[in-house]
Amino acid sequence: MREWNADAYHRVSNPQLSWGIQVLERLPLEGDELVLDVGCGTGRLTELLLERLPRGRGIGIDQSVNMLETARTYLAGRFGRHVEFVQADAGALPFRNVADAIFSTATFHWLLDHERLFRSVFTALAPGGRLVAQCGGGLNLQRVHARCDDLMQRPAFAPHFANWSEPWEFADADTTARRLRTAGFTDVRTSVEASPVVQPDAATYREFITHVIVRPHLARLADGALRDRFVDSITALAAADSPAFELDYWRLNIEARKP
Repeated sequence: MREWNADAYHRVSNPQLSWGIQVLERLPLEGDELVLDVGCGTGRLTELLLERLPRGRGIGIDQSVNMLETARTYLAGRFGRHVEFVQADAGALPFRNVADAIFSTATFHWLLDHERLFRSVFTALAPGGRLVAQCGGGLNLQRVHARCDDLMQRPAFAPHFANWSEPWEFADADTTARRLRTAGFTDVRTSVEASPVVQPDAATYREFITHVIVRPHLARLADGALRDRFVDSITALAAADSPAFELDYWRLNIEARKP
């Protein structure tokens, strides 16, 4: 589950890029800070972050070796010593009191223990440092996940999901605010907003869900034909939606400061 098809993600992750650009605009920077990009993926947003740090440094952090190798190839030649890459669990960041800011998008929902996550982030920040992040929250992808749940109970798939547990935490705004304050943060602001994404056709939808949304489900299915059947079933249901091929995304916005 830690590893991703980084080439495919780099190609299909335009929705995540669009959301991330808006989140990055909420991060105040002078240009000389040290900023951690937690869950940097293939570096598409890290590139935009580094452009805002002409006298500073960015550190891209991810658990996936594939993501980090792609990000390093994508960015190192242009930004040189201004960027570093670290493989690490966001819930156990190997930093203490050093980061002027932590930026993260489309990552925090992949960690089940948000109390541990926010303690880790708080520890990594320097006094006065800011956390600006966004991840899935609230009713995020409820429709497509309900369809996956239904498929997992069918005879062809059920044996492969006997011990299934959801690998994500889609928290609400109030719960997240409480967890942040418990970790020690002040100036806490959280909100959840609908951010639906409509894919243009069946092929694009299929590729996207394969490499992003149903990746945990497909990891349970060793047989290629069974994997195709699972993705085809979800795609066929989405074709009948109005609008067709809509993904019911909800985003949890997070802003906080370490005193």
